[in-house]
Amino acid sequence: MKTMITLLFSALCVATVSAQTDEKDNAMLNNGINFLDIPYVAHTLEVTDGEEELIINCDEVDCTTFVEYTLAMALSPTEDGQVAEGDFATNLQKIRYRDGKINGYPSRLHYIADWVNNGVRNGFLEDVTTAYSPYTQKVSLSYMSSHPELYKQLSKSPENVAKMKEIEKSLNGQEFHYIPKDKLPFNGLPWIKNGDIIAITTNTPGLDVAHMGIAFYVNGKLSLLHASSKEKKVVVSKVALGQMLQNNDNWTGIRVLRMKK
Repeated sequence: MKTMITLLFSALCVATVSAQTDEKDNAMLNNGINFLDIPYVAHTLEVTDGEEELIINCDEVDCTTFVEYTLAMALSPTEDGQVAEGDFATNLQKIRYRDGKINGYPSRLHYIADWVNNGVRNGFLEDVTTAYSPYTQKVSLSYMSSHPELYKQLSKSPENVAKMKEIEKSLNGQEFHYIPKDKLPFNGLPWIKNGDIIAITTNTPGLDVAHMGIAFYVNGKLSLLHASSKEKKVVVSKVALGQMLQNNDNWTGIRVLRMKK
């Protein structure tokens, strides 16, 4: 089975990790900053009509693929300051697919609850919120199976819809820790670090997370480095993350994840 198609595998995908901040060893933050101004484009993984394949397109990102590419780069060893293409692809597959195995569209980790579980289970992510926040929610997922018309690989595949429904059922009822938005100060919290992955929780029925990005303190405020659908590119938020949450009625709080090497 063909498992990888490389699209626009730019120099950015194997870029030298440059010290963009005072935290020279913070690969997540520095690699993320290298994506600044890269265009936001939705559905870049939905380009094939046949078998599910590993898509790599660092020249166009959405909020999730931006985090995935940054994490894959940060997990990969460097030689002469550059990431090997093979290591990057291998790590990306581990991040994007359940236990790193590509087995059709449902094997992709579409829900962030599933994505986080996979990262923790396979040892490259830590759910930091679990250790520091007493606030919890229960997973309640149904969005993809309830709206198959919104997804190319579900709209004409009852089999994939049935498999997604099984995945949703397996995740539902699980408890996760989060920080409610009214508990997140604009200056952040001491245990949220530059380079942490931020997953923004939502009250949208059937979904758990609505947006993702990377924590970045700017002038003492916890900001978000993210691929913005509104600004159509990767940016650092102009307002504090806490203010972003307050401005959006559908956003309820955040989960904080940290890379483990």
